[in-house]
Amino acid sequence: MVALWQECGLTRPWNDPGKDIARKLTVQPELFLVGEVDGRIVATIMAGYDGHRGWVNYLAVAQGYRRQGFGRVLMREAEERLVALGCPKLNVQVRKSSAEALGFYRSLGYAHDETVSLGKRLIPDQPQDSCA
Repeated sequence: MVALWQECGLTRPWNDPGKDIARKLTVQPELFLVGEVDGRIVATIMAGYDGHRGWVNYLAVAQGYRRQGFGRVLMREAEERLVALGCPKLNVQVRKSSAEALGFYRSLGYAHDETVSLGKRLIPDQPQDSCA
């Protein structure tokens, strides 16, 4: 999974993806979905619901499996599971530099919200953590 996230450019030096996986397995693990082909992980999505909004993180599809519906299937399943929990709205954060991801989400009906995303790290993943 971590290798896939690295291939997709989703990891950052200040986040430990192994710790993210371990944490997710303790909180709403039913919203952590993995797609496999012949035993190889080719797609993932990590969703969550805080009682107010749903969130998606780590939506990844391996390069050789893009444009085959894996991302759409994972998003649809995550949305259905969130609706079943009573989630009224799903938010997705996408880096401005990721035109392919922005286009993908727009094709699913997601639109730009006039908000600014702020973050504050509460538990450092790395000893030199300086980013959020």
